[in-house]
Amino acid sequence: MENITIFDSPGKGRGLKANKEFWAGDVIFSEPSLAAVVFDSLAERICHSCFRRQDKLQRCGQCKFSHYCDRTCQRAGWAEHKQECSAIKNFGKAPNENIRLVARIMWRLDKEGDVVSDTQLTTLDQLEDHIEDMPEDDLKEFKVDVHNFLDYWPRNCKQHTSEVISHVFGLINCNGFTVSDQRGLQAVGVGLFPNLCLVNHDCWPNCSVILNHGKIELRSLGKIAEGEELTVSYVDFINVSEERRRLLKTQYFFDCTCHHCKKRIKDDLKMGGREQDGVKPSEEQVKESTDYCYQMLDKMDQARLKGDYHEVVKICKECIEKTEPILADTHIYLLRMWSTMSEVQAYLQYFEEAAEYARKMVEGYTKLYHPNNPTLGMAAMRAGVTHWQAGLIEVGHGMICKAYAILMVTHGPMHPITKDLESMRVQTEMELRMFKQNEYVYHSMREAALKNKPMTMMHEPKSMEEGVKNLFHRRK
Repeated sequence: MENITIFDSPGKGRGLKANKEFWAGDVIFSEPSLAAVVFDSLAERICHSCFRRQDKLQRCGQCKFSHYCDRTCQRAGWAEHKQECSAIKNFGKAPNENIRLVARIMWRLDKEGDVVSDTQLTTLDQLEDHIEDMPEDDLKEFKVDVHNFLDYWPRNCKQHTSEVISHVFGLINCNGFTVSDQRGLQAVGVGLFPNLCLVNHDCWPNCSVILNHGKIELRSLGKIAEGEELTVSYVDFINVSEERRRLLKTQYFFDCTCHHCKKRIKDDLKMGGREQDGVKPSEEQVKESTDYCYQMLDKMDQARLKGDYHEVVKICKECIEKTEPILADTHIYLLRMWSTMSEVQAYLQYFEEAAEYARKMVEGYTKLYHPNNPTLGMAAMRAGVTHWQAGLIEVGHGMICKAYAILMVTHGPMHPITKDLESMRVQTEMELRMFKQNEYVYHSMREAALKNKPMTMMHEPKSMEEGVKNLFHRRK
């Protein structure tokens, strides 16, 4: 860890700064978790050792709770699961994910001490738990977890005070990091990464965090000068500054004073009106369309939760037809409508319509996000695939190349998503050459291929809360 140094960041407490110059895509450091667990809701669908999603998993014969790909994964995870297995059997059931994570952390610290590797920069007792900042309702749930943990913790293990246990619960509450599946597309668990806890927030950060082959990687989004503080964003920049500051205060207990919040940078684009031929709509028109769009988003979410996707399309179309002439193409409510329409229409296999909405979404995102923002990269990838499915190979290839360039920075060449994108890029490049040589032959061959191998149904769209991943885990 000679490339970084802990320092006192003005107004933020401890932070990390660069000891050398970094460039876009550089891995500043990587770190395995101190401990990690699968979410309760996915306990039977995700391997508890490698965190891969598998159709058929083998259940632990002792505790009947943990699941594994095979004997190899079970043996690999036994060191962490051994004490947990016995504790679950004695307790009679598996406790919730927070209790399981704290227990795994305590077992590891009891065995290996406060510093478990040469690259660990901080001990857990040096990190803030923010227990005193918790709202009363959250504090009640917090105390229930601590109480249940003490019941779950085996009597033959080293005993700890409730203050020590509470501190670790506080750490995972505000510093837990989402663990994704093998392709990085779905959050499947939560872990604690001590060094990552030292990286402070900025709404326009110079780094991103990605999970790659079981380790988190802190990657540079652009040039970072020697001595510059390393930052990541705890919340999505798509929100206006007031909402970001509210989320940060509520979830992470600090007031954001970053440049983009103080200057409200891009807020005017996110809530503005559409300019046509030099003429803008009035503030009243923009406000009326914004309020209407907000109400329709709520109706759309309700229909989506019910799985009524044709109703979702109806609501979105009605809203888009009414508000698109008034709201800017960077208005965040309109972007949500376009994003939803793209996902749902692709799911229903109306690919041409889905592609049009995906293109608009990416164009809006491009005006708002940092050029190397991972959310922009993932949106471009989705749009590229949708255009390819619609037979729009030129735009599709361009979108996939855009996504590949971004994810090479944010995820790196060895990440499974980047490898998938590289395969897509090669495939669409080959198809594009064929298309330019003879459009008729290209479309004829494409139709024949689709008849021989019909397109499979798209995955069911997730809820809007899952639309933009917040990598820093928060208990709901």
